[in-house]
Amino acid sequence: MSNICVYQRIYNRSLSMILLSRSPVEVSSSPITLQIARRLSALNGTINILKQDRARAAALRLKGHSLKHGGHSVPIANVGTGYLIAVGIGSPPTTYDLIVDTGTSVTWIGAKQAYVQTSTSIDALEPMAVTYDSGAASWSGSEYIDTFTFGSGLTIPQQSFGVASETSGTFGTADGILGLGPVGLTAGSLTDEPTTTIPTVTDNLHSQGTIHREVVSISFEPITGVREIVNGELTFGGTVRNKHGPITYTPITTTSPASAYWGIDQSISYGSTTILFSTAGIVDVDTTFILIATDAFDQYQSLTGGTLDPATGLLLISSAQYAALENLSFAVGGEAYNLTPNGQIWPRVLNTNIGGSSNAIYLIVHDIGTPSGQGFDFVNGYAFAERFYCVFDTSRSRIGFAPTPYTDATTN
Repeated sequence: MSNICVYQRIYNRSLSMILLSRSPVEVSSSPITLQIARRLSALNGTINILKQDRARAAALRLKGHSLKHGGHSVPIANVGTGYLIAVGIGSPPTTYDLIVDTGTSVTWIGAKQAYVQTSTSIDALEPMAVTYDSGAASWSGSEYIDTFTFGSGLTIPQQSFGVASETSGTFGTADGILGLGPVGLTAGSLTDEPTTTIPTVTDNLHSQGTIHREVVSISFEPITGVREIVNGELTFGGTVRNKHGPITYTPITTTSPASAYWGIDQSISYGSTTILFSTAGIVDVDTTFILIATDAFDQYQSLTGGTLDPATGLLLISSAQYAALENLSFAVGGEAYNLTPNGQIWPRVLNTNIGGSSNAIYLIVHDIGTPSGQGFDFVNGYAFAERFYCVFDTSRSRIGFAPTPYTDATTN
């Protein structure tokens, strides 16, 4: 390796650290909203989304614990009903479709389309490797630094990301992942520097002065049955007022392992019955369902009368049981967020996509696979996020939720 290359590598790493430590400059263009598209990926004719969700939750829990012991494994993004964003990389940019992932923080490409280097490409000369779902999928390659372009003019110069030379497993139709989780989750991805973190996209937007608050907010609309549709928005630097009602914030939980993620403390009630007392878990928009501790799920199943459907793995209820469903209430930060009966069922127009019967009614709440008290007792997944506006605020170590026009929708 030449001295020039070594100096370049040191410069690249130093530049990233300088950008992160620089005082942010407030700009009038913040916040910045980008559209994101939902794509429903078929796997062998059906979608075993529940299996993916539970594997993802298990990997998230293990990753949270392993952060204290130098672990490298992180969870895979759910591409069953994943949201993708078009990201331009280079100058002139090549467009890559990346999964919008709040459960991981490393941004990378190469799952489908190869990286096209241009005059702005810099090889950081750092090997990278990430394993997902305890080995079910993985990628390895190198760290690069390049210009990222979003939408019509949002640009991030000097953004670090991974370029995969080898991948295993499946990432659906995506070219890679846009990591929007806490920066601490990037530790371990640099093979030769396992304790070093990499500035995320949100970090750089803030440190470079493009946004004055290190905040990401996400707005989804309920699924309508279209396999690919632009019905989501990703906002950097703030929120979009006409998309939500009053926001209530809660601090990031201090309970491990949920504290390593966008973790919160909450309790859950079905009707007047508390099924999960105040405990720690996470908000993860790439988990399709709402997963809760085994003891809470057992109570939920008993109260709803649902039976496990062998074809889908989900709870199946009758029309009469649906008519009798009560609200599922999430108590967070002194506020109650009520998931209506309609919000608790899988979109019936997509029943056949998960191997179910077209006229059946399936519930979107399921067992996380471990009892409560583990420090990772729930995952408020996409089914929650499509009914409540979600604000991930790094600047103040908190998460906010708000009602939306779709909170009480009857689209399912």
